[in-house]
Amino acid sequence: MSPEKPTNIILDSSFLFIPSQFRIHIFDELQEALSRKLEPIILSSTYSELQTLAERGSPKTRLQAKLALKLAGKCRLIKVRKHGQENPDDIIVRVASSMKFYVATNDSTLRKRLRSIGVTVIYMRQKSHLAVEGSA
Repeated sequence: MSPEKPTNIILDSSFLFIPSQFRIHIFDELQEALSRKLEPIILSSTYSELQTLAERGSPKTRLQAKLALKLAGKCRLIKVRKHGQENPDDIIVRVASSMKFYVATNDSTLRKRLRSIGVTVIYMRQKSHLAVEGSA
């Protein structure tokens, strides 16, 4: 019997801010919410967005972005190219739908976009735990 193939989950920048905002260990919570082997992924566009926030954001945002970058270091980095005028959310939608990856985000607009095309979304609920929308 072959080992279980991990579920690939793209983490967006808002999701990586959860530990600094709500004191929740996102990797443990993801494991608990999905009850399966996981492969956390960060896209190069999201990583670049975090680097910019760590350098140019408000003092509070800079601290949160630096912690998010440390967490991003525990994820598999996938290099992606920007097509035309795509923003980081557009890239997440494109990659998640084409590669059938789950997405972990706290961005309600992005969540709605992903759910409208059938992507499974993990998000924080009631500032205390993660919830899953879609077939997990």
